[in-house]
Amino acid sequence: MDEVILPQAFNMNRALSIRSNKSKGSSGAGAGAKRPGFSFNSLRGQVQPELSRKLFRLIKSENNLISAHETAGRERVSIATQLSEWGEQTGDESISDISDKVGVILSEMGEQEDAYAHALDDSRAELKAIRNTEKSVQPSREKKDKIADEIQKLKLKEPGSTRLPVLEQELVRAEAENLVAEAQLTNTTRQKLKEAYVAEFAATIERAQKQIMLAQHGRRLLELLDDSPVVPGDTRVPYQHSSLARQILNDAEDDLRGWRPEAEGFSTPVQSQSPTLEGKGKEPLASEDNLSPVQSEAATVESGTSPLEQRG
Repeated sequence: MDEVILPQAFNMNRALSIRSNKSKGSSGAGAGAKRPGFSFNSLRGQVQPELSRKLFRLIKSENNLISAHETAGRERVSIATQLSEWGEQTGDESISDISDKVGVILSEMGEQEDAYAHALDDSRAELKAIRNTEKSVQPSREKKDKIADEIQKLKLKEPGSTRLPVLEQELVRAEAENLVAEAQLTNTTRQKLKEAYVAEFAATIERAQKQIMLAQHGRRLLELLDDSPVVPGDTRVPYQHSSLARQILNDAEDDLRGWRPEAEGFSTPVQSQSPTLEGKGKEPLASEDNLSPVQSEAATVESGTSPLEQRG
């Protein structure tokens, strides 16, 4: 199985302190590329073909999930900025430095959440391809069913009608067109479903592993903070870990930059070599002499040649 490598920028906000971006952080806490709210497009679910209605709702729910992760990322960055600002105003050098460095870690966690949301959006695009194919198949199904119903009604009312042979020929062609459309649908569905969730699971693994890295470095930072109690009147030992705290942030950035997807530890079953409409595969489905009228018509529709041209 091919590895899925998601592009990612590892810059830890390009700073060892979150305070250097105060104005940017405070103004951007609620900013960012917000997803559009209500629009007339949101009413499209009411007019979706029956075949694609459930997938349309699924894709809409995915959109809500993406928005939630984007919001979580922005809130994490906002909290990081507030933590840093609070630590600065305490007047305690150790708390000021550690809260600022922890804020950098939290801010990067927020950036990872935003990157995950973008990966989910890419996965959602694959599901849209299935939905669009489902929508394109619906008319061929309806056309086939409509002709079949018309034939049944005509047989009951006028069994000897001269329109019956014409309608039956139209039904053969409609079934052939539908056969091609259904084959395209099942091929697209399998391919895009697999691609969508392979990408989503790869992004989930990446997000989890990177957040574990960041959390571990955050714990290292907190170990530099002396929380032993002091007796009133005593003076606490001066803070001497500012250079080590900066090094921890550098280590975190190096770990993120050096992250690579792990090799998959499982194998996938061998793909069957089933024949396709183009005639590829180990063996043909049937010889031309044994093809049903619908299969013969489907081959004609797929190749774009008429039966007379094939005979000639």
